[in-house]
Amino acid sequence: MNRLSTKQRAQIVAALVEGNSIRATSRMTGAAKGTVLKLLADLGKACAEYQDKTFHNLNCKRVQVDEVWSFCYAKGRNVPEKYEDQFGFGDVWTFTAICADTKLVPCWKIGRRTAEHAAEFINNLAGRLAHRIQLTSDGYRKYVDAVENSFSGNVDYAMLVKMYGSENSNKNPDTKYSPAECTGTRVAKINGEPDPKYISTSYVERNNLTMRMSMRRFTRLTNAFSKKVENLSHAVSLHFMYYNFARIHQTLRVTPAMEAGVSDHVWSVEEIASLLN
Repeated sequence: MNRLSTKQRAQIVAALVEGNSIRATSRMTGAAKGTVLKLLADLGKACAEYQDKTFHNLNCKRVQVDEVWSFCYAKGRNVPEKYEDQFGFGDVWTFTAICADTKLVPCWKIGRRTAEHAAEFINNLAGRLAHRIQLTSDGYRKYVDAVENSFSGNVDYAMLVKMYGSENSNKNPDTKYSPAECTGTRVAKINGEPDPKYISTSYVERNNLTMRMSMRRFTRLTNAFSKKVENLSHAVSLHFMYYNFARIHQTLRVTPAMEAGVSDHVWSVEEIASLLN
């Protein structure tokens, strides 16, 4: 990466964090595709390390967690037999947590939708918090044991379970890509005394949309998926570095990192690119 100046790196990063694909970024900046991928890998690692060291003793009060689907190499049904059951081929889930007050995303986990990876994600979250929080998740049952083991009961935890109508028939082209209708929600209090006013997953679900809009490889129904799970991980780390430190939140009027007290200014794209130095 010594051949790229900080300005050139910043141009590539700016294109990537605004939802452009690797090839589109290459065309826009004049950098080779391999150069863009190399920068993504190196800077993604640096962004992950910086946030891992920075996000500790956070004064979050209300946290929401969820998981968003994507795939690597090929969709599950198209994975060759020799790669079946290997992580990084087929379905990949990104677990995310968001602070409802500061909109900070303090941690994430890329893995399978299993009890093991859910436990690793929740344990990571618990280790970054300064005090007891109210936690809300969807109805994914693997969270129950994960929360109990990681928080040891020192949490106000509730599940917001959404109920859906009948699935849309794939035979009808008008409804093929439409989700099933949500017919209602059910609250399940798991631990402590969660305040009913704040039992919600709205912010973390909106964050899922932000991820899909800001990372081309998360966009549905395209050929922009990740070919390697390592590149997916680097892209997510870069995205959240930009989201947490450089992107001014519309309602906060500052960045999530500033609202959470872990940064005192709005980071520029050049400053993010300079993490490689």
